Amino acid sequence: MKNTLTLYQHGTLALLVPGLLRGTMTMGDLLAHGDTGIGTGEGLDGELIILDGVAYQVQASGAVNIVGNDFLLPFGNAHWADYQPKKTVTNLSKQRVDRQVPKDFSAENTFFSIKITGKFSQVITRAVKKSDPPYQTLAQTADKQQLFHQKDVAGTLLGYYSPTLFDGISVGGFHFHFLSAAHDFGGHVLDFSVAQGQLAIQKFNTLEQHLPTTDPTFMKHSFDHDDIIGSIAKAEK
Repeated sequence: MKNTLTLYQHGTLALLVPGLLRGTMTMGDLLAHGDTGIGTGEGLDGELIILDGVAYQVQASGAVNIVGNDFLLPFGNAHWADYQPKKTVTNLSKQRVDRQVPKDFSAENTFFSIKITGKFSQVITRAVKKSDPPYQTLAQTADKQQLFHQKDVAGTLLGYYSPTLFDGISVGGFHFHFLSAAHDFGGHVLDFSVAQGQLAIQKFNTLEQHLPTTDPTFMKHSFDHDDIIGSIAKAEK
């Protein structure tokens, strides 16, 4: 029986801050832990969203591809979907989701996933062009991001919420990715507004944190002087 109460995470956002961007897990291995998720590729190669066991990559060119099991990631989340439908939403902004959803569903102190499927009046996303070794820092790489803006688009917004005390392991608060129903637009979400859609959430009671202990660069790196919280806030939100 699949465990729907566990959120699996490979890597941490903190390791991306100093530029530890080497792929340390394959997509095939990540999919062994869930059929739904988000992540990024080696060298921050685009933005990933996994729906129904299919992994989509949004590249800096704006193109959307399906990636294979040998695709490498430095960071990724995955879980087995068991969303509980909550309500129909209209004219719902990102700011309102950030502010209200954790409180409305008594989930401020645990991990959960949110999925909104429907029609969006606007979605603003970004994707980063793949970089090669020697890798730059997360802040330097994020400065090269490509922005995309789509209006009146149908699709799926997938997000993970992390309690503030876990900031650094992941993003304290929400981390959203989007994929259009036509599979021709998506990426890491900077802003959105839902015209009409269905909101569902899935709470987790366990975070399974997997670290790339076979990567000597990660194992030898000191994070003492990295601005982890500040860099993540700048790059991810």
